[in-house]
Amino acid sequence: MPVLDESELQAQVAGMPGWEVRDGALQKAYSCGDFDGSMAFVNRVAKAAAEADHHPDIAISWDTVTLRWVSHSAGGITESDVQMAKVGDGLA
Repeated sequence: MPVLDESELQAQVAGMPGWEVRDGALQKAYSCGDFDGSMAFVNRVAKAAAEADHHPDIAISWDTVTLRWVSHSAGGITESDVQMAKVGDGLA
């Protein structure tokens, strides 16, 4: 899958509240209420990522989970990353 060019990427991100491009990846932090909420969210994302065979970088800090999507094999952000970011939003 090809890397999105800058205009395609900006158009996608404009319609994705809370998402930003940071250091070459799509990134968003989710407030999950507490550690149990964070872990439950991470487990939902992990299941969806395994099913799609496309995995994010995940950072957990008590009540906050940060997801970063980038297709390392393609060398940047692809449509797969955008779609998985939207899946993450749906699981939040």
